[in-house]
Amino acid sequence: MTVFDARAALTPRRRPARAALFAATLWPFVAAHAQFGSGAPTIAYASLGGVHPNVFIADPDGSNARPLLPPNDYDNYNASFSQSGDWVTFTSDRSGSADVYRVHADGSGLERLTDNPAFDDQGALSPDGSMLAFVSTRDGAANVWLLDIRRRTLSNLTEGSSGDFRPAWSPDGTRIAFSSDRDSPRTPLSTPGAAPFFVPLRTQVYVMARDGTALQRLSSAEDSAGGPSWSPEGDRVLYYERTTTGAQIVSIDVVTGARETFGDGVGAKSAPRWVAEAGVMWASQGPFWQPNGSPGQAPVGIERAAGSPGARGAFRSPSWSADGKRLVFDRDLGKWPPYGYTWSRDSRYRMLRTGIFPSFSPRGERLVENDGAAGAAHNSILLVSPNGSTSVLFDDPMRNSLAPKWSPHGDQIVFAIGEFLQTLAGRENFTSHLALIAAGGGAIQELPAAGEHAGFPSWSPDATKVVYASFEREHRGLRILDLKTQHVTQVTTGPDTFPAWSPNGDRIAFTSNRDGDYEIYTVKPGGGGLTRLTRSSGNDAHPAWSPDSEWIAFASNRTGFKDETGGMSDGEIFVMRADGSDVRQLTENAFEDGTPVWRPAFVPNPEGSSRRRRGSHER
Repeated sequence: MTVFDARAALTPRRRPARAALFAATLWPFVAAHAQFGSGAPTIAYASLGGVHPNVFIADPDGSNARPLLPPNDYDNYNASFSQSGDWVTFTSDRSGSADVYRVHADGSGLERLTDNPAFDDQGALSPDGSMLAFVSTRDGAANVWLLDIRRRTLSNLTEGSSGDFRPAWSPDGTRIAFSSDRDSPRTPLSTPGAAPFFVPLRTQVYVMARDGTALQRLSSAEDSAGGPSWSPEGDRVLYYERTTTGAQIVSIDVVTGARETFGDGVGAKSAPRWVAEAGVMWASQGPFWQPNGSPGQAPVGIERAAGSPGARGAFRSPSWSADGKRLVFDRDLGKWPPYGYTWSRDSRYRMLRTGIFPSFSPRGERLVENDGAAGAAHNSILLVSPNGSTSVLFDDPMRNSLAPKWSPHGDQIVFAIGEFLQTLAGRENFTSHLALIAAGGGAIQELPAAGEHAGFPSWSPDATKVVYASFEREHRGLRILDLKTQHVTQVTTGPDTFPAWSPNGDRIAFTSNRDGDYEIYTVKPGGGGLTRLTRSSGNDAHPAWSPDSEWIAFASNRTGFKDETGGMSDGEIFVMRADGSDVRQLTENAFEDGTPVWRPAFVPNPEGSSRRRRGSHER
């Protein structure tokens, strides 16, 4: 995980997101409140996945798109045609965790193919339809698995700790192409003065026999390569290759290694395919926060190596039928920011997906959050009301208002305002301040005593002080501001961020890479008793205390990437006891989850708490 963005406050991950309010699909507060009373602890969190994606079928150029599946509360994505064109496989969370399903091309005959609490995704049927190659974390890492559909037998084709993605069958069914980070250097991406929090996903394209033997690396991309597919003759593999300016499409001879390239090399590209009677086609993509493309640039959509472009818009994971007459893809139905319950790996906890940096009111009936999908973007502060509607509590058109925190007394909200990522080269002169605003809105009160490089504030339980991260060279670390006297106390020194003051007042949890990578620590408000809580192989960040100060929720990328489009990070939400023991994973998907926060309420012992049926949706 990237510490979600210690650079921007949030380090986003995979699926394209959004930019408008999700007011139309907010859940009614009455239903949510009734569920809150069920006794299970509730954790709100942000996820940079799609907002209710659904599978669509269209003409080969992307025109005349219509839903293949009826719109519902489930996420349906990563669709692909079978060789015969009779079936479409896709991933869905309709039963709780992500599993692979198939349905006929007319939307009938829905059938579940995998059934496991692990993450199952990116399914591809063999040419004869008897086998399913798919990605699963059931052995820990994301590997390529093979399912015999009739016998229901399973085998892991790419056993190991690497991430393996996007399996694609050769036309004769004897080989499988896929992408993998097995040869990735896994070195942090850092610039002078930057903390090494971001280990980028770098993949290459490989081919193996259908039993997992005869592994062969095909690509040698300087950055990454992925999205493999086969030529109709089975002698070449097509894939995208990221470059310094964007991406190009590469066709490579499996035997000789001879290459041919397509595309202009500008902008992101995905899922290249040989399409009957149309030649090479693919989808162009915008950045995750602008799925329809960046302003001032050509709109994204379906592209051709030869001929005019196809339809414009977001086309994720496009797959063409073998006869070249139909296209399936997924696209978001909802808008950002989302608000809704999601499946939890541990049924003793309820997971509420929101916008980034959510914060509950003291009674837990309202939220404040940011409206953007990335901490580095321009953000307003949104208020989510009891009836499910949203309104803008505060917006500065020239400055980013980030990470709001509701006062324990309920009367004020503290946040940071300005520009962030000051630890990165070229941004050292950017400034950010702490500010207060009344819970009902109005003018803000800036707090200059906190300095000009301040962020991520957290209240003391008595609401008289805030602890925050300082990025000033002379005072880097955690500092406490007394709101009455404006006196500032240094608590820690070093690359420390994301502080969270415990409700009982005796500890401050925070994130730091003081020991090499980002881990969770606690310290006493007076500066003593430094304790390291996590020791994972990945980055851990965004600690948040339970109301009784007995548990800490946090984000971690210790489980690795689950799709080649991870890009930044595939963080998940975990909880642990306040001493770092009893770690429990709550979310599992191919997207980055972060900024968790507990709903203020009595939290019963999770060993005995109740929970709704897994996979149910109460919208």
